[in-house]
Order: sequence, then structure tokens, then C-alpha cells
Amino acid sequence: MTTIPLGITGSFTLDVKPEHLASQVKNPTLPHVLATPVMILAMENAALSAIADYLEPGERAVGTAIDVRHLAATPVGLRVVATAVVTKVDGQHIVFDVTAHDGIEEIGKGTHQRMVIDLHRLQQRLDAKSARAAATREN
Repeated sequence: MTTIPLGITGSFTLDVKPEHLASQVKNPTLPHVLATPVMILAMENAALSAIADYLEPGERAVGTAIDVRHLAATPVGLRVVATAVVTKVDGQHIVFDVTAHDGIEEIGKGTHQRMVIDLHRLQQRLDAKSARAAATREN
């Protein structure tokens, strides 16, 4: 992994469509507003955008923690821009301040953490876990 500098910023833009609404993603009785998990997805994508150029081939950064508040409702048709700023790097662990704005007001803010992983080693662990699960099902 190349050294990730503090303060680098990434963004992600989402045009809110019916499939992004709480009434579609979670429960039809909910209001027709942007679902919190979709806002979080935009924030995570902003974080990935911030660090993409610093990852080596075979490396990825996976989410490990999210602590955000959804501050305001957003209807279909508005454009949400999520922004992530690197605030701390500790080895493979990266911390971001994240925000989301819908062009009218700030709709979310908080912190997000990611960890840089090696895809090959992850696949080895997943294969071993799948083998253990298969053995458990056979018994």
C-alpha cells in the first residue's frame, strides 16, 4: 500500500431514484425518501474514491465501521453528493469524516473506517471457511 496522506478527499454522486427510497429498500409503509442504507452506500463509495489511487494491485479497502447520522430527508429527483476526507491512517486502518448533501442541505454526517486487505489472502480465508461450513453441514 502506498502511503495515504491525511486530508485527501473523495466524492460520490447519486441521483435519487425510486429504487433508492426507504419505501422500496426497507418497507413500503415508510416515507418516499432516500433510505439511510443508500446514503451510507454513497458515503462508503466516496471513501473508496478518496483512496483508490493509493491501493496496490491485489489490494482493496473494505468497510469495518460506520457511525453516521441521517439528518434530513431527500425526495426523488435530487442529487446527493457524499464526501469523505481521510482523517487518520494507522497501518492498514483508515478513518474518514463523511458527509452527504442533497443540494439543499446537509443530510448526513459521521465517520467511516476501512481496512486495506490483500485479496489473495482474503480468498484463502473464505475458501477455508466455506470448507468448514460444508464439513459442518455433512455431519
